[in-house]
Amino acid sequence: MLKGNVLCLGLLSLMLTWTSCGNNTKQSAETSQQKVCADTQSQANDVDAVLAQADLNVGKEITVEGVCTHICKHGGRKIFLMGSDDTKTIRVEGGKMGKFDAACVNNMVRVKGVLCEQRIDEAYLQQWESQVANQTAEQHGDSEAGCDTEKKARNEKGNSVAERIADFRTRIAQREAETGKAYLSFYYVEAQEYEIVK
Repeated sequence: MLKGNVLCLGLLSLMLTWTSCGNNTKQSAETSQQKVCADTQSQANDVDAVLAQADLNVGKEITVEGVCTHICKHGGRKIFLMGSDDTKTIRVEGGKMGKFDAACVNNMVRVKGVLCEQRIDEAYLQQWESQVANQTAEQHGDSEAGCDTEKKARNEKGNSVAERIADFRTRIAQREAETGKAYLSFYYVEAQEYEIVK
C-alpha cells in the first residue's frame, strides 16, 4: 500500500512538473512574441516601407528613418527624407514642433509623427490657379517652378505653375481612368519629434 501511494505521488508530481513546464514554455513564448511586437513597433521604418503601405496608415503615428536630402530654406519647417533611391522621398512637416536643425541635411534622421495624406484634385487645382491669378499663392523654392525637391518627391513635370497644373490634370485623368479615383495622393509626416541618427 505504501509503495502504491509513493508511486501515485511520484506520478502526480511528474505530471504537475510537466504541466507547469508546458505552461512556462507557453508563457515564455507569449512574452517573447509580445517583446518582438513591441520592438518592431518602436523601430523606425524606412521610407520605402512607409510609402508602400501609406494608404493603410494615414492618421496613425509612425516612426520613419531616412537620409535628409533637403531642408526648406523658408523657415526650415520642412525636410525631405530619401529611401532606397531619390524616387522614394517623403516630406516631413515641422508643424507644432517647429523648425528643423540645418544639421539634418545629408544625415540619417529618425522622425516620429503622424502620417498624413494630401489629395490633389480638380478643386485643389482651381484654388491654386485662383491664388496665382490673385498673387496670393504661397511660394516654395527659388522660382515660379517651385521647390525642386518637392517636385521630385511628387514626380512633377513642368517648369511653370501652368505646366505643373497641366501635368497634375493629366495624371489625375489617368488615375481616374485606371482606378476611378479623381485625385492624386501624396503622403507626408507631421512630425512630433526627430533626431539625427549618428
